[in-house]
Amino acid sequence: MSNFPTRRLVGAAMLGLLASAAAFGTAQAQQYPDRNVTMIVPFPAGGASDITARNVAAKLTDSLGKTVVVENRAGANGSLGATLLKQAAPDGYTILVGSIGVFAINPALFPDLKYDPMKDFDLLSVAVRTPNVLVAHPGFPANSVKELVEYMKKNPDKVSFASSGTGSSDHLTAALFMQKTGTVGVHVPYKGGGPAIGDLIGGHANVSFQNLGAIANHVRGGKLKALAVTASKRNPALPDVPTLAEAGVKDVEVYSWQAAAAPKGLPPAIRARLEKDIIAGLKSAETTAKFNDIGFDVVANTSKEFETFLAAEIARWKTVIEVGKIKPE
Repeated sequence: MSNFPTRRLVGAAMLGLLASAAAFGTAQAQQYPDRNVTMIVPFPAGGASDITARNVAAKLTDSLGKTVVVENRAGANGSLGATLLKQAAPDGYTILVGSIGVFAINPALFPDLKYDPMKDFDLLSVAVRTPNVLVAHPGFPANSVKELVEYMKKNPDKVSFASSGTGSSDHLTAALFMQKTGTVGVHVPYKGGGPAIGDLIGGHANVSFQNLGAIANHVRGGKLKALAVTASKRNPALPDVPTLAEAGVKDVEVYSWQAAAAPKGLPPAIRARLEKDIIAGLKSAETTAKFNDIGFDVVANTSKEFETFLAAEIARWKTVIEVGKIKPE
């Protein structure tokens, strides 16, 4: 006996379910948002991710008409907050703003990571970026990149590179610099950029790659000397400081960046609205000026551009980590 009628009934039922789901998704999008939105920051308050999130949250609060509440959920190099995002319902009420470390470095550094940003997140936009600056204690002998490379080759394993922690952007920038210049230094990890910069100023470390915004005032005040920036061109905040490429070191163009994402599977209309509102908020004259004042450039790219960019970043840092044989602490 043919089971065609049964298959037809099942097929009709499935089409009905799909239609109901689509209608439910449309209704969700039309009602969104009907309550406050949570924005996870996977680091403590006061850092670059937190500053970025609070600026984005303020603009989203205006555009969505509901309060966007920032929650700092720090731990495990940002992976605690990122895992919470993965576990959240994909309904537009939970967003994360995190760093290059959360999105691009952790996947290459930790083999047992509990999230995959390419598979578990709906990527929304890279918000801002800032170059790193190669800085040294004023009493350090080298006054240029060329002199630093020569000094390191004559004194292998003698120059200490302070970083904000193993696997941080500044750590991996130093690793990439040494790989490109054929030099060897001593990595000294700290629990954050603040302590690293403090010891650098105090003369307890020699050099470091730190975010522009974190060191610009120290350079202007003579507490640190800047040898190069990792950007593609000189930065107006330190116009006399050459790029690494200008100083003779190619392919070490590095930016520390912050981005927004949501759990995988957002209703398309909600995803489109969040992407549109985040980009518009970042590009507003007020927000752009705020970020520029602290050394950040607004990126505000699309979700598709973010996906392409992130795939390249993960591959890049995976190579640096493998070549440098870098292991998590």
